[in-house]
Amino acid sequence: MVTIFGFNSIHIGRWVTAAEQQQAANLFFDAFADLQQLLQVPAEVISLRGTLALTFGIGGQPGVCAFYQPKGRILALAKNAGGGSLAHEWMHAFDHYIAQKMFQGEVNAGQFASRTWLTQQPIKAHPLNALLDQAFTKLFVSDDGCDVSDFFQHCQNLDQAASRLYFSLPEEMTARAFEKVLQSQSLKNSFLVAGTQQSAAARAGIYPDQPLTTQLGHLWLGYFRLLGQQLQLT
Repeated sequence: MVTIFGFNSIHIGRWVTAAEQQQAANLFFDAFADLQQLLQVPAEVISLRGTLALTFGIGGQPGVCAFYQPKGRILALAKNAGGGSLAHEWMHAFDHYIAQKMFQGEVNAGQFASRTWLTQQPIKAHPLNALLDQAFTKLFVSDDGCDVSDFFQHCQNLDQAASRLYFSLPEEMTARAFEKVLQSQSLKNSFLVAGTQQSAAARAGIYPDQPLTTQLGHLWLGYFRLLGQQLQLT
């Protein structure tokens, strides 16, 4: 995977057996290959131009099967992680990576583009950034531009009911919406993404509805398609 996608590094936990390592490698490779096909981008985009590192079976917290760590730009999956977490964490990585390229002025090294967008920091003029700007507008703002979106409000209501701040975090909304967009496509990979349509979490409304998903898919997939076309010309 380092050779094909250009990941910065891949580290395996000491308690992972050779058989588990091979199985994980196969699952990772197939999922990233499918992600590349879904986004229609060169392989280097999947590793975010060689900046993204992978770990398997290292660290983590009890009950957390996958996470993205901005410091070190690490996408980590637990040894016994179930399938379906990869797209969510990859979008966190992209959200973090693109923040430095999307906005004018200084952006905190650990900041996500989705969170920075809500601060109304000026955006660098570029057709690709314009597509991301439109996607964040659809995700976070009502159609009349006067309030938060229905999805944002629903996520805030979920957090209020649970007395915590999680579902309405902009980076979490972005990652879940990206999951739903990918699972709505005809190409399926349950290790890449799962559970956005029929799960209890889906029924609770933690993912955007289909009309919003379709709009976001048009913008995000359009973004990556244009990115892929531009990279092929360079």
